Amino acid sequence: MQKSVKIALGAVVVVILLGGAGFYWFFLRDDAPERASLQTSSQAAESSDRTSADGTWKVQQADGVFVGYRVQELFGGDTIKVTAVGRTPGVDGTLTVAGAEITAADITADMTLLKSDKAPRDGQIKTRGIETNNFPKAEFKLTQPITLPGSPEKGKEVDVTATGELTLHGVTKTVEIPLKAVWNGGTITVAGGAKVAFSDFDIEPPTNAIVSVDDNGEFELQLTFVPA
Repeated sequence: MQKSVKIALGAVVVVILLGGAGFYWFFLRDDAPERASLQTSSQAAESSDRTSADGTWKVQQADGVFVGYRVQELFGGDTIKVTAVGRTPGVDGTLTVAGAEITAADITADMTLLKSDKAPRDGQIKTRGIETNNFPKAEFKLTQPITLPGSPEKGKEVDVTATGELTLHGVTKTVEIPLKAVWNGGTITVAGGAKVAFSDFDIEPPTNAIVSVDDNGEFELQLTFVPA
């Protein structure tokens, strides 16, 4: 009898340990991808005989091109924090360069294609949080020209701030987005992001018995443009 009890207790311990390891692996493991950067997106650069970046450029849909979110998920109250990242490759849009200015930019993201490393999370945001079933598109539209340090030079990275209207969850707000950009002749690559308070866009962070979501997050973008 005692031997049977010991075996049973041992089995329980193993189940608990395996269960804890599984919970960690599927929920608490924080291996979020790196933030959007030019180092990744600039791999799509193409050689070109262009001597000027002037003109209209369009988003090239390719690997490494995305718009996405980055938010903290909270377990055990706020005891354990895990970074959740979701990205959509469905990005369209254009920007226009004229001398030392970016005079126009309009970027649209298909939010229904958002994917993270957790299928349950992706399912939740369809009807909760950003509610992609009801609000399938997000858009950023430049409302004032971006002044560059000078006319773009091939391979020279610049830091700029884009001021415009962000439409998310059916709400439009003016935002400022710090960006890094580089013209490589055949391509213009842009990367950056900004913080977002969910309440500004009438977004109620999803919460359940296991996890809650912080009340603010970030959106990020990593784009490659080619001549339109």
